[in-house]
Amino acid sequence: MNDDRSLVLIVDDNATNLDLLVNTLNEEYKIGIAKNGLKAIQYAEKFMPDLILLDIQMPELDGYEVCSHLQSNKDTKDIPVIFITAMSNLESKTKGFEIGGVDYVTKPFHSAEVTARVRTHLSNKKMREALNAQNVVLEQKVKEKTAFIQEMLGATVQAMALTVESRDPYTAGHQERVAKFACDIAKKMGFDKENIEAIRFAGLLHDIGKIRIPVAILNRPKKLLDVEFEILKIHPQIGYDILQDIKSPWPFAEIAYQHHERMDGSGYPQGLSGNEILPESRILAVADVIEAMSSHRPYRPALGIDAALEWIEKNKGTHFDPEAADAAMAHFK
Repeated sequence: MNDDRSLVLIVDDNATNLDLLVNTLNEEYKIGIAKNGLKAIQYAEKFMPDLILLDIQMPELDGYEVCSHLQSNKDTKDIPVIFITAMSNLESKTKGFEIGGVDYVTKPFHSAEVTARVRTHLSNKKMREALNAQNVVLEQKVKEKTAFIQEMLGATVQAMALTVESRDPYTAGHQERVAKFACDIAKKMGFDKENIEAIRFAGLLHDIGKIRIPVAILNRPKKLLDVEFEILKIHPQIGYDILQDIKSPWPFAEIAYQHHERMDGSGYPQGLSGNEILPESRILAVADVIEAMSSHRPYRPALGIDAALEWIEKNKGTHFDPEAADAAMAHFK
């Protein structure tokens, strides 16, 4: 009988950890095992697992070196790597993301958490593969199937957006509302139909990078600690990494990438300012803040639309594009 379950490679030199992970995942997935970095590379290149759980502290080749090697190989660079390690400091986590890891789990781990993260990243991988495969087919028929392409892409984008929001029930609907607000502002500013469509797609996906942010941070009922906020700030970069290879007539990956940039250069992740920021991103930044402030969050009640617009007015020209801010206030008032 064919076994079409996803293949997960577990890499750890500790037998106890291997047993725990195998027992956690073997009912739902096929399991591969490697007890050192070299064997992990050899296994990955031969069997092409769907996902790798990778320890960092191993003799000879550590987990970082293994991940870097896999990233440099065109055949293995798209295999999602989740680091699972006892190293819990910010520098280790940041390095893990920088060299290509999609997630980071610290030991001792909870079986339910590992299962949820594996399931989420495998689902995301399948969606990306399906989208890219579909785009190859659709490109051949683009002249006669333009409307159909947009419908299919829209459905996929919606599914991806819902995947992110399913991890954070407090912000369910946030991306969809931001997309609507941003389109309304763009219409007020006289943007054409194509640019408004780009803004809509970017709005629906602007927080997709949060798929790799721990749920404990997303749902924290109090103000984030500095170290937690630093981790959260990587989500635009992660989102761009996810979206950049998706073929589309609109630059929604770049638009989403810049939605936390600010006019005075105080934003993130690139510290862009003024005209360095895409006009569509400036609109998205205004819409994002309006929706966030006027909605309930785990750490505070909804502040309301008036408070949101007052904040936009107060920071017009420093944080927010003056034209986009004026258009937003004109629309909502």
